[in-house]
Amino acid sequence: MSTMPLVEIRHVAKSYRRGVQTVPVLTDITLEIAEGDFIALVGPSGSGKSTLLNLIAGIDRPDSGELRVAGLDIARLGEAALADWRAAHIGFIFQFYNLMPVLNAFENVELPLMLTRLTRRERRERVEMVLDMVSMSDRMSHYPSELSGGQQQRVAIARALITDPKLIVADEPTGDLDRASASDVLSMLQRMNRELGKTIIMVTHDAHAAGAARALVHLEKGELIDAGRN
Repeated sequence: MSTMPLVEIRHVAKSYRRGVQTVPVLTDITLEIAEGDFIALVGPSGSGKSTLLNLIAGIDRPDSGELRVAGLDIARLGEAALADWRAAHIGFIFQFYNLMPVLNAFENVELPLMLTRLTRRERRERVEMVLDMVSMSDRMSHYPSELSGGQQQRVAIARALITDPKLIVADEPTGDLDRASASDVLSMLQRMNRELGKTIIMVTHDAHAAGAARALVHLEKGELIDAGRN
């Protein structure tokens, strides 16, 4: 694992408007995440975990402070440049999979490649490779409705890997799974981190899931309470 920070957060704050009120969500967050690390963001509901994840992934922007990923201050990018950056550098895994119901497993994984210059054959080879990595080669023609929750999340993991991103962000990736499927997904995330060198930032409420990470970042009421190794 590299000791160079992939993510550098300096004095970041974020609030939202709720009617006439301004509700602070994150207050003065300063944090570094090394390339190749596996971080779990933990804390009670409303502590700002998902908001911080969305800022790191370029889905949202901070109100103040500096947020760099691989040396790039992503908060200064325009919308089009930010969308291109996300597509190239971030893999997303969600609690409810976010698969397209009208596409089969192969097509769902292939979707992020449709905007690239890869040929149809190159896309097929890459999709088959990542589906094999998550042990879903025999289900590639199945639609989401024909797959279990654990299988759908495997497809979602393959989709997150397909563009070979530097950073994987996972928001409650085991939150909708039974314990056996959750353990399976966590083992895959650990393997992606260990064998592929992917940096992973995971939001979770689950202590079992948090235990799979290398380090914990604990938030409460929008403040960073503690950061330490597992």
